[in-house]
Amino acid sequence: MLARHTQPIAAIATAPGRGAVGIVRVSGASIAPVIDAVCGRQLKPREATYLPFRAGDGSSIDQGLAIHFPAPYSYTGEDVLELQAHGGPVVLQLLLARCIEAGAAIGLRVAQPGEFTERAFLNDKIDLAQAEAIADLIDASTEAAARSASRSMAGEFSAEVHALRDALIRLRMLVEATLDFPEEEIDFLQQADAQGQLERLQQTLGRVMQRARQGALLREGIKVVIAGQPNAGKSSLLNALAGAELAIVTPVAGTTRDVVSQTIQIEGVPLHVIDTAGLRDSEDAIEKIGIERAWRQIEQADAVLFLHDLTRIRDADYLAGDTSIATALAARLSHSIPVIDVWNKQDAAPAVQATQVAGHQTLSLSARTGAGLDGLRRRLLHVAGWQSAPEGVYMARERHVQALKRVDVHLAGAEVHLAARAQALDLLAEELRLAQNALSEITGQFSSDDLLGVIFSSFCIGK
Repeated sequence: MLARHTQPIAAIATAPGRGAVGIVRVSGASIAPVIDAVCGRQLKPREATYLPFRAGDGSSIDQGLAIHFPAPYSYTGEDVLELQAHGGPVVLQLLLARCIEAGAAIGLRVAQPGEFTERAFLNDKIDLAQAEAIADLIDASTEAAARSASRSMAGEFSAEVHALRDALIRLRMLVEATLDFPEEEIDFLQQADAQGQLERLQQTLGRVMQRARQGALLREGIKVVIAGQPNAGKSSLLNALAGAELAIVTPVAGTTRDVVSQTIQIEGVPLHVIDTAGLRDSEDAIEKIGIERAWRQIEQADAVLFLHDLTRIRDADYLAGDTSIATALAARLSHSIPVIDVWNKQDAAPAVQATQVAGHQTLSLSARTGAGLDGLRRRLLHVAGWQSAPEGVYMARERHVQALKRVDVHLAGAEVHLAARAQALDLLAEELRLAQNALSEITGQFSSDDLLGVIFSSFCIGK
């Protein structure tokens, strides 16, 4: 634990701006001087007391509720004081300054971002996955994401990880004991069903990984870029998906010169949809900049909607342009990034079928009428890897998914070494140890200070 973790801290715990109520929070090992100075008396534990908050000269800054949570029965595990005042920014700043002044003798300072939650983690009130879920709940952009973050905050994800770790520890104990008694190794491993234990562990891991991937989707969403030639209807499609007139739409080719983005949700999954400039050879300096920006967005996409114009399906020059773009997409994008062919303006070319285009199944729709949009939404969820929201999905982050993948790799290695028995027991033990370490990274039982710094610095101040 660093020296700063023992210093008392204070911060405004509510969002900036005006509101009916604002909260100033103080946490530390001994904050009695702050309570005496600001409240004028000691407070009954966990009981809200209405009183004036006093300035240094004895005048009243404001009147509100004060609550004292003695350690260890508080959010941080330390003594905590919460002052609930009127939510004006000036009032809260005056109240925070008064707390810092009153706590000067005990070294009270302004908290860093996420430091209250970091204290809760360091004092074993929550684990690292739960701490991250608190930030995810605050940042949730959809109802499904909020519910999933709430489940993770309550410890559902952590419980799954702990169950995996406990099973892994039991298997490790078996292997380590076998290493100590080599003359018993084959019968001992067979009698303890080490192979069966490992298989069950891998099956459970597979289920946890699937749910973690779904949770990561709810948190991160996917970046979808709409690409294609000018006047294919890219801006119209963005507007149709967003349900609002976000991008300018005109019959003039090349109207979009810059990137226009909007986050939408489909079944609770956030999709960051980006409209880009039409891709073509151009001598216009401004349009060329827009096209360069379009390619940068495409190269960073999780999925690309390659939009075509059904009304120009028999235009050889237009089809040649589409072929050129398709070739460039294949050269620039990883094979893991899906490119979805979407043919627009179905309302203007109703006789043309999707299966007639490019020799394989594609999507056709009308951004103007909305026909076919539901099919596009389903396809986007499919390429994202979303499965119809199973109840009980918990919030997860990409680092959790990557940690679970490493566990999977180490367990696969352990399976190979277990088959070799006596010749590779030490390697088996090492693979199991590495798998346990990867699991422990999720909950913070095995983590670096650098990782903690990155995680908690992304929190808001006061949390």
